[in-house]
Amino acid sequence: MCGIIGYVGPDEVVPVLLDGLRRLEYRGYDSAGMAVLGHDEIGILRAAGKLGNLEQKAYHEPLHGKVGIGHTRWATHGAPTEANAHPQTDSGGQVAVVHNGILENYGRLRHELLDAGVELQSDTDTELIAQLLGREEGSLAERVLAVLPRLEGQYAVVAVHQAEPDVVVAFRNGPPLVIGLGEEENLVASDVTALLHRTRRVVYLENGDIAEIRRDALRLLDVSGGEIERAVDTLVWDAARVEKGGYRHFMLKEIFEQPDAIRNTVRAYLDQERRGVNLDGLGFSREELVRLRRIHLVACGTSWHACLVGKFVLEELTGLPTEVDYASEYRYRTPLVGDDVLVIGVTQSGETADTLAAMEMAREAGALLATVCNVRGSSAWRLAPSQILTQAGPEIGVASTKAFTTQLVAMVLIALGLRSARGLADETDAELVSGLQRLPQAVERALAIDDEIFALGTEMLADATDSLYLGRGILYPIALEGALKLKEISYLHAEGYPAGEMKHGPIALLQEGFPVVAVVPGGTNRNKLISNLMEARARGAAVLAVADEDADEIADVADLTLRVPKVHSLLQPVVTVVPLQLLAYHVAVELGLDVDQPRNLAKSVTVE
Repeated sequence: MCGIIGYVGPDEVVPVLLDGLRRLEYRGYDSAGMAVLGHDEIGILRAAGKLGNLEQKAYHEPLHGKVGIGHTRWATHGAPTEANAHPQTDSGGQVAVVHNGILENYGRLRHELLDAGVELQSDTDTELIAQLLGREEGSLAERVLAVLPRLEGQYAVVAVHQAEPDVVVAFRNGPPLVIGLGEEENLVASDVTALLHRTRRVVYLENGDIAEIRRDALRLLDVSGGEIERAVDTLVWDAARVEKGGYRHFMLKEIFEQPDAIRNTVRAYLDQERRGVNLDGLGFSREELVRLRRIHLVACGTSWHACLVGKFVLEELTGLPTEVDYASEYRYRTPLVGDDVLVIGVTQSGETADTLAAMEMAREAGALLATVCNVRGSSAWRLAPSQILTQAGPEIGVASTKAFTTQLVAMVLIALGLRSARGLADETDAELVSGLQRLPQAVERALAIDDEIFALGTEMLADATDSLYLGRGILYPIALEGALKLKEISYLHAEGYPAGEMKHGPIALLQEGFPVVAVVPGGTNRNKLISNLMEARARGAAVLAVADEDADEIADVADLTLRVPKVHSLLQPVVTVVPLQLLAYHVAVELGLDVDQPRNLAKSVTVE
């Protein structure tokens, strides 16, 4: 959620911080700030709103130094004002802190500090951390060790101290922090995208780690103060992949990157002879996979929709009962989990707080644990013994597109891998593998829909305050995802619904011109869904359909049709979601909205 960047090196720090924050804008934020260690004080600049406001301040009120920290804030405690922006300092101005997370004992700590006579200058929990550090003695790392036992909740904190002008200290419990190891410089950030332009050598901090970062040294401590070591990873992403590359928006670029993302994901898991899928037993023994009796899929948001599709795929191909849970609900109920249950946490970033908590709970209950995620080295990646990496590459747009379609592909790959391990493989597997190999070309054809058709669809939706998205079977989750995309970036209300349930409530909304978007490719449910659309048309609704290229009968019930290629029924979700992504994009552009950074949303939800 919040963006964090810290730097120690030979360069002037303000341009480094601003550049890092700019690369973190996609995470979502409402204010920004920086702290620079000068010769005799910590210089602070903060501004509400977009990063440009902070840049203007930095131009008019220049700060100079070689060490500093920066932050983009997504408000939790306190309104998005300049006073509540980070960095926050202690009363003496000797300690500055930036923070991602939530202190659950905020109220108690705040009262303790007020009772001790501390005059608080903000409504944030972050200031409490700065004040606590300022009241301790010793080096900054020693102060952190003293304060840590008093912090309850989730936090990623980066701090500087005026008395140590060559040190940045970072510590975490929950939200991610990663150290970038450069040449005569070191950095720390909440996401590797802020580091790629300066280094590819990184160290991921684990919960409880404390990092003391200098220009030419990195020292890691545990919560008892003992020195520890962490592996140095080399990133395979490059800086060019987090640039727009000539596209107007990151979201549009990422929509059009989907054929390559799908191609790379499929290739990563096909065996050399391309006769099946090689998932190396999903990281578990054949005996464990044969003993499986159930699968639980846990996720949030768009990833949850991928799991709903995964339920259809996994149950049809493996015969294993598959449950789908919102991770935020799974962690607060008592799921029936044991060593015959495979729990798969699905997360684009690998840092989604609720999904990580659900995975940890499943691991403690003895389940087999796997993850589908898009970031190698992320928290989910390190937590699960079995990892399926989607090959989407960096996704900057807040509204997920290519990460979602590669998750859908991953569900098919997992099902095929389980079939192989459990001795179920037959001609269906070869048919699906062939379909997966042809899928990138099918998506390319789906992307080639004429812009004039999207213009008509945009006109239909942009003038409406509400719309209804319908699907049946494995495509019902795609109706949910299409509605979510429209809500996320256009701020227009849309509701996804199983088409067969329309008569049980949503039909009351229909009136003249009400937009109904339906996913209607070939299959056993097409005629039933056509009947549902006829009921909608009878009430004056305007119908937009996503259908097969040869589905001529759809023209009788749809005012507008977006045609996609015919593919295997289990791969239909991948091709049908593409025009819905583009439709949402065009509506948001037509309304003049910020497509890549929709209001109130964050790319990586690292707090509950």
